[in-house]
Amino acid sequence: MRKSRKRLHEEHEEEIPESWLLPYADILTLLLALFIVLYAAGVTDQQKYNAIMDSFKVELTGKAVEKKDAGPSPTPPKEPSEQAANVPSGNSEQEKETKQLDQLKQQLEKYIADNQLQDVVSLQDTERGIEVTLKDIILFDIGQAVLKDESFKTLDTLVGLITAVPNQISIEGHTDNVPISTSTYPSNWELSSARAVSVLHYFNSRGIPQERMQFTGFGEFQPLYANDTSENRQGNRRVNIVILRAAQ
Repeated sequence: MRKSRKRLHEEHEEEIPESWLLPYADILTLLLALFIVLYAAGVTDQQKYNAIMDSFKVELTGKAVEKKDAGPSPTPPKEPSEQAANVPSGNSEQEKETKQLDQLKQQLEKYIADNQLQDVVSLQDTERGIEVTLKDIILFDIGQAVLKDESFKTLDTLVGLITAVPNQISIEGHTDNVPISTSTYPSNWELSSARAVSVLHYFNSRGIPQERMQFTGFGEFQPLYANDTSENRQGNRRVNIVILRAAQ
């Protein structure tokens, strides 16, 4: 009899109830949720708040939340001023160049107007850059590529303005369609190229580095007007000085 009671007593001691663990775990989960909510309420960073709420959902549901940027941000979000500071400098360089070329154009326009050169010097702002067109009458005698003395003042002014910007310069010679065939200039190609080279060398003698300049002779093949009158032909005989944009 005593052995039976002793066995029952031992069996009773071994059967420790575990049902209290479930509500205990629920209480811990609720406390954890409470602390998370309280913490999240004091957090101003929306990204951190979302990450915390995702973690909370994981704890309650046991399912991972599919979100690429889940989890607290390792660094605070950048202020707008910081983001602007990290924008590539390409735009600012382009804006700087545009401002410089605009100022150059205004100065050239003023010089042309002040010296009443509208009939022989014209100006255009194109995709390539600022184009200054000088009719040959202000630079050369007909059929020649030697600069006239009276052209130096205008060219010196151009040099002074051009040196204010770092852009490359293209010097381009053009003629009319009247054939030329001399020992010096067998065709209009040679004449237009020689005229462009004369301007290039003059610019270089006034301090513009050689590496900033290039020249081209287009001959008669890029006329502005039909070569049907003497006035139109004079308009086609010209030298273009193009201050190129950096993208060119």
